[in-house]
Amino acid sequence: MPLPDLSIAIDSLALKLQARQWRMATAESCTGGLIAACCTDKPGASTWFEGSIVAYSNSIKTALLGVPPSLLNQHGAVSQAVALAMTEGVAERLSVDCAVAVTGIAGPEGATADKPVGLVWLAWQIKGRPPQAQSLYFTGDRQAVRWQSAQAAIDILVENLSTI
Repeated sequence: MPLPDLSIAIDSLALKLQARQWRMATAESCTGGLIAACCTDKPGASTWFEGSIVAYSNSIKTALLGVPPSLLNQHGAVSQAVALAMTEGVAERLSVDCAVAVTGIAGPEGATADKPVGLVWLAWQIKGRPPQAQSLYFTGDRQAVRWQSAQAAIDILVENLSTI
């Protein structure tokens, strides 16, 4: 499976954020900073991209993003509740207008009957709106799941910023 070219989506995201003079941040688990890397590949990203917290372990989700341990214990890291807490945490800690979070199972290990490889939860928060989350399922190997997750996160932000 060829890797997606996210440059057009990133250009669109950048234009929408710059038009509002807004800044964004990411909270990433299974993507390991891939969304942030795609954003910062664009020259001039410093005008709209604030930063990222790569919270791969549960202890970092708790310590740096403020995800309550009770959510992790009750729902697991790959869940709607944790994705929402991650996006709220990064938006608050980095003081941004727009944030996206991703947590999922990229594989090949880590799957359960309830949470298969390819299950990803995306959450986003846009200034003036309540945070939202969506589960997605991607196919392919680990790299493919990570890239599809990054693309979906960027596309979701572009789509939601377009409705403001």
